[in-house]
Amino acid sequence: MFHDLINLFYPKICNCCDKPLLKAEDVICTICLHKLPLTGYHYDNENATKKVFDGRLPLENATSLLYFNKKGIVQHLIHNLKYKKQEEVSSFLGTWLGEELSQHPRFQKAACVVPVPLHRNKLKSRGFNQVAGFAKELAKKLDAEYIDDVLVKKSATRTQTLKKRVGRWGLLEETFRIENREKLENRHLLLVDDLVTTGATLEACGNKLLQIKNTKLSIATMAITH
Repeated sequence: MFHDLINLFYPKICNCCDKPLLKAEDVICTICLHKLPLTGYHYDNENATKKVFDGRLPLENATSLLYFNKKGIVQHLIHNLKYKKQEEVSSFLGTWLGEELSQHPRFQKAACVVPVPLHRNKLKSRGFNQVAGFAKELAKKLDAEYIDDVLVKKSATRTQTLKKRVGRWGLLEETFRIENREKLENRHLLLVDDLVTTGATLEACGNKLLQIKNTKLSIATMAITH
């Protein structure tokens, strides 16, 4: 009764359409769930996410859960996660993708899940890393270890959308560093982020991780630009 009263004055909102959720719904309403553009990339290892990194990163596997279109439903979903502090979106998508990846032998080999890190200033201002919940749920479903203290962002960077990819990669390569590298030695790593656009950030992070002794690398993201 108290729960119903709370929902009357502070209703839970769908993170895709901003309409009130029904009692049985969580994070995303049933209508929007059926509208989400799923990629199905983990069924085909020669997919668009993996091809973004052809000639750039030697990947074992790569996948993205959703297609991202400008002004589309997925953009609104990720915007709510990052800028309206709807952390439950991250865990929700991680559970969803994790359950699917756990059925695929290629992804079952991942021993560690590593999130793309935020600089401490951004982490302090935002209050959370939007990728953390996603990564933790993936680790749980894959029976892997969540590790966020090896790949570290050492300096804040401004958006570099107007720079060429090569120039941006050069800046990003100097932005990340590796600490406690022994934690990841001789292991298959699953590097995760929210969105693949040019792939520059994931490329810079992946190259740092592959400097660790005897590592293999896969990538998983919430979405990819379409």
